[in-house]
Amino acid sequence: MSLLERLRRTPSSQTTSQRPAASNGSAPAALNSAYGEEFIVDLERRREQLVAKVAELQWDLGGLVYEMIVRNSIDIEVIVKRGVPLQDADAELSEVERILRMEQTGTAGVCGSCGAPHSSGATFCWQCGKPILTQVSGDEILKR
Repeated sequence: MSLLERLRRTPSSQTTSQRPAASNGSAPAALNSAYGEEFIVDLERRREQLVAKVAELQWDLGGLVYEMIVRNSIDIEVIVKRGVPLQDADAELSEVERILRMEQTGTAGVCGSCGAPHSSGATFCWQCGKPILTQVSGDEILKR
């Protein structure tokens, strides 16, 4: 399950009986908007948590390296082992920020040819007309 799917899931404290029911299989626009705003708030809250976590892990790793240098006893394995959680938290923070940007601006990325922004689901660039995704033959897929 991707990070986006995990973040889009409703909180476990809110059961299906607590959620307002949609009529005729589709929710009213105001209801979708409310859940969309809740999603953005959850993402922003998660970003704040990750920013604090990354800052703390950077501080700890920097202190560890400083102490090793002062004692003239640098152990690369320990540094790498302590750097892995920082790397993971930083990667998750980058993904949350990317999703937030996409939700707030409606853009999913930029064209590889001209750099123009494109929305999610776009097949061709609106500015230069080149394909957003490169086509891969079935033989190439099977080789991998």
